[in-house]
Amino acid sequence: MKIIRTANYEEMSTKAAQFMLDRIQTNPELKLGLATGGTPKGVYKKLIEDHKQNNTTYKNIITLNLDEYIGIDSSNLNSYHYFMKEQLFDHIDIPSTQTHLPNGTAKDLLEECSRYESLLKKVGGIDLQLLGIGENGHIGFNEPGTPFDSTTHLIELEENTRQANARFFDTIEEVPTHAITMGIASIMASKEILLLASGEAKAEAIHKLINGAIDESFPASALKRHENVTIIADEEALKLL
Repeated sequence: MKIIRTANYEEMSTKAAQFMLDRIQTNPELKLGLATGGTPKGVYKKLIEDHKQNNTTYKNIITLNLDEYIGIDSSNLNSYHYFMKEQLFDHIDIPSTQTHLPNGTAKDLLEECSRYESLLKKVGGIDLQLLGIGENGHIGFNEPGTPFDSTTHLIELEENTRQANARFFDTIEEVPTHAITMGIASIMASKEILLLASGEAKAEAIHKLINGAIDESFPASALKRHENVTIIADEEALKLL
């Protein structure tokens, strides 16, 4: 694992955006795995600024998001479909037919998991996967105990994950209890992985990722078996290293 240390969230976002842009410019048909949540917001803002200033094109890029809540329609403000449109897709020139997320309101959710996993293979796999990390070590919505050989699947969200996401909802009761997520094996199949971490709340998770054992009780530890992982994190997230 390569670690890039930054002073703060702003610098982390800038360096991560440039990292992604380097890959996009090298391969204009990049298959890009994307994440949601607070951490990548700054990165997406930088990508939009670059698109407006430098006309970087996404016309041949394909994106595949990690996960989506179950039971929330794509038009709901708290869905990850809505998040991605608001935070990135509506502000760049990527065709909507080339942006993909799991369907959390599919009639047959197990079939939806199979469909999404098949899609990952159909496009030829992910070239660069963007990740955050949960305080409990989750990547995507793969909670502690998720088998390392898991593919896209249904997951029950831990209470601390729901609490962490409650800031995006009016009440904790509105936070979904389940999600569809790429599995750990799905993530590990990516050719390259970029993990972002910012803030003191992520310091323990980053310390455990770097110095802890590889164990299914800490999902992110699987990344230690990947040959091409870069971590970009700020001083607060790296304070225990």
